[in-house]
Amino acid sequence: MIDRRLLKNFDWGILLAAIVLSLTGVMTIFSATRPILDAEQQVFYLRQFYWIGLSLICFFVVVSFDYRKLIKFAYFFFVFGIVLLITVLVVGKTGMGAQRWLPLGFISFQPSEFFKIFFVLALSRYLSFVEQNVTLGLKELFKTTFIFLLLPAILILKQPHLGTVIILLLIFLSMIIIAGLKKKIIVVATIICLISLPFIGNILWGELKGYQKQRLIAFIDPYEDPQGVGYHIKQSKVSIGSGSFWGKGYLKGTQGPLRFLPERHTDFIFSVFAEEFGLIGSVFLFLLYLFIILKGFDTVKRARDPTGSFLALGVTLMLTFYFIFNVGMTLGMVPVVGVPLPFMSYGGTALLSNFLFLGILVNVRMRRFPLFY
Repeated sequence: MIDRRLLKNFDWGILLAAIVLSLTGVMTIFSATRPILDAEQQVFYLRQFYWIGLSLICFFVVVSFDYRKLIKFAYFFFVFGIVLLITVLVVGKTGMGAQRWLPLGFISFQPSEFFKIFFVLALSRYLSFVEQNVTLGLKELFKTTFIFLLLPAILILKQPHLGTVIILLLIFLSMIIIAGLKKKIIVVATIICLISLPFIGNILWGELKGYQKQRLIAFIDPYEDPQGVGYHIKQSKVSIGSGSFWGKGYLKGTQGPLRFLPERHTDFIFSVFAEEFGLIGSVFLFLLYLFIILKGFDTVKRARDPTGSFLALGVTLMLTFYFIFNVGMTLGMVPVVGVPLPFMSYGGTALLSNFLFLGILVNVRMRRFPLFY
């Protein structure tokens, strides 16, 4: 049960911002998928609404457990996540050229979405231990990289899901540097990476699917594939630009309903929103994300112990990178790597994982005072 004193420190603002973003997402999904062409498409926005309800329940469940007790099971969760990633490669459901989903009767879920949570939990526990007991030298760095990053990255790339791997890499690097990695180690590791980059790059390029290679090429030169990914990026920019300052108005956008945009209710949902609500709506949307992100970094500074700080840091970085990559994709500033917009893009598993992350953040924030220890 939650101590009544903890409720006084519950940050309702973070939860309210996430709910507003999620409901805005439902509205945008409905607009993006109109006119309804088939029964399957008709339930997109309804499914998302149901997932919001389930996500809120799970959010409060996570908040009710002291994160210090939750972190004790971090390594178990991490191993369980690895097992799920292996399982999806064996018996997973294939869709749109990727094998990312595990079927559970009437629903399917993406193990990689839940693995992100297990990744942050396990890495936070390890780094909080390192900060107090071990010097993070070169040997420790290689061991940590193999266990926490290389192994899951290989499994996720096999699905394939390049966007998730990139974000996990960025979070891993950010967290170990903040944990106190020596400058000498950073220099040595950077030199090794630069020397091995051509070799590793060739291997990774060979492992990429054809459509992933096209996305990277289109990012460098959209006119290289004018009828494929290059076309999609250009249409996304047209959607955002046509919204101008005030936008065309809700349900008055054309790029999504007329099928000019690919994945208009998932990866490119921001483009649909920007067309209908313009610059003014986009700024409001960005302020909501900025509010959550700043609250996250504030929690990192004010957490009661290193474990709480690393947990808050991992969660905040995850939401920040997902936001930056998704909006960057729609603007043509980063390659199209299939990264959803947190809380807004269609997808039950992604939405649930976002609220679980938020639950961890609020959990740490509301237990930041010595009174509760």
